[in-house]
Amino acid sequence: MNTFLFMVFLLAIGLLVFVALARKRSAQSSSGFVDKPKARPPLTAREQAMYNRLVQTLPDLVVLPQVSFGALLTARTRAARSSFSRKIADFVVCDRSFKVVAVVALGDKNSKGKSQRDLDRDALLVEAGYRVLRYPRVPDVHRVEADFDPTMASVSPMGS
Repeated sequence: MNTFLFMVFLLAIGLLVFVALARKRSAQSSSGFVDKPKARPPLTAREQAMYNRLVQTLPDLVVLPQVSFGALLTARTRAARSSFSRKIADFVVCDRSFKVVAVVALGDKNSKGKSQRDLDRDALLVEAGYRVLRYPRVPDVHRVEADFDPTMASVSPMGS
């Protein structure tokens, strides 16, 4: 009799676990997400500061934040496209006809120097003919003015 009650108890527990898992899967498949997506600002506080610095300092240029590498690069093969398809440029600075003047990268506040990943990303853009400026932190106005001075364009193409 004890064995029978124990088996019924285990069966009941198993049934409860099965029902709980089925409900979880049902909720997940109906919404498409385990957690509901939540809104967040499109730019972090550092990125907002950098965007504002670029816009303030370069009033005659167009500053585009968070630009997909896919909007900047193209390749014939899927393998080549997959090397950049999910990468995002922090900022793209264009003239009024939307010709790219420079791609601007803002370093992570926790990183010291350029990582290999940063170097690889920069190399993709440079190979395609873009000028890349990488700043470890939001630069002052004078630095941005100097980096975008047309007479200095050939100096320091990789930025700092």
